[in-house]
Amino acid sequence: MLALKDAMNVVNGKWKLAVVSTLLHGPRGFTDIERQLDGITARMLSRELRELELNGVLVREASARSARFRRYALTSSGHRLKDVIFTMANWGRDHRNAHAAGAPADSAPPVGPP
Repeated sequence: MLALKDAMNVVNGKWKLAVVSTLLHGPRGFTDIERQLDGITARMLSRELRELELNGVLVREASARSARFRRYALTSSGHRLKDVIFTMANWGRDHRNAHAAGAPADSAPPVGPP
């Protein structure tokens, strides 16, 4: 349970996994990330990027174009979240489809830790 708590402390929040997912295909600038995340404010994005950087999920790198222009890239630890993100996205799609089809909430057996 401690390991799960550690993981949740790093990725907890509305935007953190969404930010990571925008970087799965390569480094991006602040504005590029902001455009991809409909509804996030610049202030919130700045905070999420800073927290993800402090937790070793991403790094901020200077651009060759300008010292002021920063790009964000995932660390090896950040790339390891790819499977987590895809698994959660698949679960979300299946869950949404089941509810749209009118499946009762308890139609599947509970799943616990192995």
